[in-house]
Amino acid sequence: MSSTQLPLQSRGIYRNLPTFPPLAHSLTALVTGANGISGFHTMRVLLESPERWEKVYALSRRPPQPEMMALLSADARSRVEHIACDFMADPKDIAMKINNKGVREVDVVFFYSYIQPKVDAGATAWSNADALVQANSALLRNFLSALDYAFLAPTRVVLQTGAKHYGIHLGPPKSPIVESDPRVTIEPNLYYPQEDMLFDYCKTHPGSSWNVIRPSWIIGAVSNAQMNAMHPLAVYAAVQAYLGRKLEFPGDSSAWMGEHVHSTAMLTGYLTEWAVLEDKCKNEAFNANDTAIFAWGGFWPELARWYGVNEIGWPELDETKLKAFEMPYQPPIGFGPPGRLRYSFTLCDWAADLVNQRAWKDIMKIHNLTHNPFNDIEGNFTFGDVAIWVIEKRSLSMNKARLFGWNGFVDTTQSVFETFSEMSRLGMLPPLVVDRAQSSI
Repeated sequence: MSSTQLPLQSRGIYRNLPTFPPLAHSLTALVTGANGISGFHTMRVLLESPERWEKVYALSRRPPQPEMMALLSADARSRVEHIACDFMADPKDIAMKINNKGVREVDVVFFYSYIQPKVDAGATAWSNADALVQANSALLRNFLSALDYAFLAPTRVVLQTGAKHYGIHLGPPKSPIVESDPRVTIEPNLYYPQEDMLFDYCKTHPGSSWNVIRPSWIIGAVSNAQMNAMHPLAVYAAVQAYLGRKLEFPGDSSAWMGEHVHSTAMLTGYLTEWAVLEDKCKNEAFNANDTAIFAWGGFWPELARWYGVNEIGWPELDETKLKAFEMPYQPPIGFGPPGRLRYSFTLCDWAADLVNQRAWKDIMKIHNLTHNPFNDIEGNFTFGDVAIWVIEKRSLSMNKARLFGWNGFVDTTQSVFETFSEMSRLGMLPPLVVDRAQSSI
């Protein structure tokens, strides 16, 4: 029996989720990158169903922070066992660490491990394409080899990649973006060799099948916020409120009015669980997004309200005051001008202001916060800049997932509010000054 024959359910702000027949039960999952946004939230999703997922092994160099684990129930925490692994190590050493924890069988592997090498000063995010390929290829290659050395034969292996698969970081792609779109060969892409490794692994291991999940900008609360484009916006809003300043918008009017695609990590976790439990979904790739309409122009007043900012700033309309960065190559769509990003200021430059840094230290003292993103400005604010500037003239299509039976939905604005609330519990952000988000309806 398929989940499509059963009623849908809601869990909090997450709507139209599948229910599953009791045939899948007492499963063992192995989740890599358990400290990251996607790995941690997929782990949360699995742990919500103890009858289905009896044991979850969390693989990462360090265990998830106690503050993160405190977001889980006591029962959920009891079914997680951390295995300290560095996937840049020898596969035999990785296998030994897995076996030493008593892992003798695993049903599903969820691979979320990722390395973001530093870019050169002044370079854009993801400009170090070769370094990204080398580092992340090694991670997956070593891990898949370790499975053999550990005598583990999962029936399904999930690799999460992302919308960069379609070259969106290189300029305007075709729209809508669908899973069957051809690879973009403008420059090396870290996801392509990873996919090929996964495909080859499943060909040589007949009992294994694969899924590839491709989200867009990912939203979720974890202690390491460098890959969370929303976190620096909360820091910015909290400081502007503390200093009594307006919430200026860094991007141009096109970025303000354009529709943007985001992928809440919990909802993507639900979609990923659905994909591995549905036999018809094996050996398929799926896009993943909230299926909610989101624009900065609608979100900006909400962000100000959440932190008590009394006035917002509109996009800069004076063309002479806008700065621009132009991509150095033809866009992935194959014709037209290169991609061009325009902005009036950067969050990184704002974060370099000593006045703002001192204000954040005051906020930390007032609210007993433990996280200071100003200690690594480039690492913690760059993705916020890129997410705002990008004019996403594309749509990450969910048609394929829907045709296969997926119906999940979350209001992105509500999920950002939930994420900021959880980040406050993690000691990363001050409390929001309102009780709930206003739905985008």
